[in-house]
Amino acid sequence: MFNNFQRLLTVILLSGFTAGVPLASTTTGTGTATGTSTAAEPSATVPFASTDPNPVLWNETSDPALVKPERNQLGATIQGPDNLPIDLQNPDLLAPPTTDHGFVGNAKWPFSFSKQRLQTGGWARQQNEVVLPLATNLACTNMRLEAGAIRELHWHKNAEWAYVLKGSTQISAVDNEGRNYISTVGPGDLWYFPPGIPHSLQATADDPEGSEFILVFDSGAFNDDGTFLLTDWLSHVPMEVILKNFRAKNPAAWSHIPAQQLYIFPSEPPADNQPDPVSPQGTVPLPYSFNFSSVEPTQYSGGTAKIADSTTFNISVAIAVAEVTVEPGALRELHWHPTEDEWTFFISGNARVTIFAAQSVASTFDYQGGDIAYVPASMGHYVENIGNTTLTYLEVFNTDRFADVSLSQWLALTPPSVVQAHLNLDDETLAELKQFATKATVVGPVN
Repeated sequence: MFNNFQRLLTVILLSGFTAGVPLASTTTGTGTATGTSTAAEPSATVPFASTDPNPVLWNETSDPALVKPERNQLGATIQGPDNLPIDLQNPDLLAPPTTDHGFVGNAKWPFSFSKQRLQTGGWARQQNEVVLPLATNLACTNMRLEAGAIRELHWHKNAEWAYVLKGSTQISAVDNEGRNYISTVGPGDLWYFPPGIPHSLQATADDPEGSEFILVFDSGAFNDDGTFLLTDWLSHVPMEVILKNFRAKNPAAWSHIPAQQLYIFPSEPPADNQPDPVSPQGTVPLPYSFNFSSVEPTQYSGGTAKIADSTTFNISVAIAVAEVTVEPGALRELHWHPTEDEWTFFISGNARVTIFAAQSVASTFDYQGGDIAYVPASMGHYVENIGNTTLTYLEVFNTDRFADVSLSQWLALTPPSVVQAHLNLDDETLAELKQFATKATVVGPVN
C-alpha cells in the first residue's frame, strides 16, 4: 500500500512540473516541429491604474455639510472639534485623492499664518525654513510701505530679488566700486541686489496707498530680522568714532542719530523732479531693475507664461522666475525641474497641486492668493486651476537659468514602441502625443 502511495505522489508531482513549464521546441531533420509553443502575448505585470475620478470635493462657498474626511467608501465624519474655515480651504488634505500615498512633507504656507511686524509706515511678514522646513533653498519677505515710507538703508549676505505686487517703489544702491543705481519699479516689475550690496526702498506717491512687494532670498535660512541696518549699526558705534569717520566739522549735527533701528519709517514721498546723486565712478554696469511687466508672455492653449532669468535680467544670477496664468479648467502641465527647488507664490485664483516624490509617495495641496508652495528639485507636479477665475502665480528658482522637463514632450519624443510598452496606449493615442513635441506648458481643456 505504501508503494502504491509513492507511485501516486510521483505521478502528481511530475504532472504538476510538466504543466508549469513550457514545452521544449524540437524539430526533425526536415524542420518539422514535433513539440512547439508560442510566446505569450504581452500583458501587464501589475493592475491597471484606476480610472475613478478624484475631483475637488468642495470649495470655500460649499455647504459645510459636505466638508468631511470621506472619499468614496473611505473615511468617516469628524465628531470632535474642527477648524471649518481651514478645512474649506484644504479639501485635498481633509479628503485626499485616492491616488495620494504617504506624505512628501508640508508644501504649503499661507502668509496669513506669518507673524506680522507692524511699523509706523508699513509692515513686513516672512516665510523661511523655520515655518516651512521643506523650503531649504529660498525664503521670502512680504512688505508693505505707505506712500513715502522707507525700508531703511541696509544690506545682507544673501541676494535679494523682488516682484512688485502694487504701487511703485524707488530703489537705490551703491556697489563696492562706488557706482550707484536709482530707479522706480512698478507693478509686475523686478529688482535684484547682489549679496552684500547696500540699498534702500521707498514707496512713491504714484499710488496714494504706497506699494507692496515680495522679496525672495537665496537661502531658506534667511531671516529678515537679521539684516544689517544703517541705524542699528551707528547706534552701536562710539560717537567719537562716527565723528572721526565722517570728519565732522559740526559734532552737534550728529547728535540726533536714532538710538535703535528704524527698519520701516514714514517720510515724504520722493519728488518727481528730485535730481539723482551722480557718482564720479558712474552707474552700475548691469541695471538692478527689470521691466518685467512689459515682456509679452507666450500664449498656450490653457494660459500664458513668461520668464525672467540672467539671459534677460542679466544681473539676476541667483534667481529666475516664470510668471504663469492658468485659465479655469486648464493645467500647468505635468513637469519637473531637474536640479532646482521651486518656490511658488500664488497671486490670485485657486489651485490644486500634487507633488510626486518617487517610491509611490504623492501628496496633494490646495492654494489660493497669498499662499506659498514649495516643490523640491526633480519632484513631478502639476498646477491645476480649480476655480472659476484666472489663476496667476510665480515659479521662482535659486538659479541663473529657468529649466523644466515636460512629461508630455518626453513621451512625444521617445520611441512610440517604448511608450506603448509602458502605458498600453493604442496607436491613435500614440499618434496624438506628437502634438507635444513642442512644450505645451499650460494645457487647456479638450473642447
